[in-house]
Amino acid sequence: MENPDEISDLDTSQQRALVALISSESVTAAAKNSQLSEATIYRYLRDDAFNAVYRRTRTEIVEHAISQVQRDCAMASRTLREVCENAQSPASARVSAARVILEVALKAVTIGQQSTLIAELEERLTRRGLS
Repeated sequence: MENPDEISDLDTSQQRALVALISSESVTAAAKNSQLSEATIYRYLRDDAFNAVYRRTRTEIVEHAISQVQRDCAMASRTLREVCENAQSPASARVSAARVILEVALKAVTIGQQSTLIAELEERLTRRGLS
């Protein structure tokens, strides 16, 4: 595998490993879920081309989750605005829910930024041959 640009460029075994890595909590769990050995999973992770697809896929998942939270954040802002504009509405539960959504959105942005930073650091380490 020279330079795969997409998941479809991976062979079947690598695709199983990728799906398992994305959906599992550890390499051990990914190996079990994909019916591949841990050694195989680690070998794929050391492969630059596979690792690039894996990192890109992980980043896309995080970005998608962040965009969903941002949409929820817009809804929460509208709810807060409605509550503020309607003084007669007993909206303590709605305000609490909106506050939670906003807090989660801020955390998601922070996690997204940290994820990007980690990916950049991993790439630097890989280029230096330290990973």
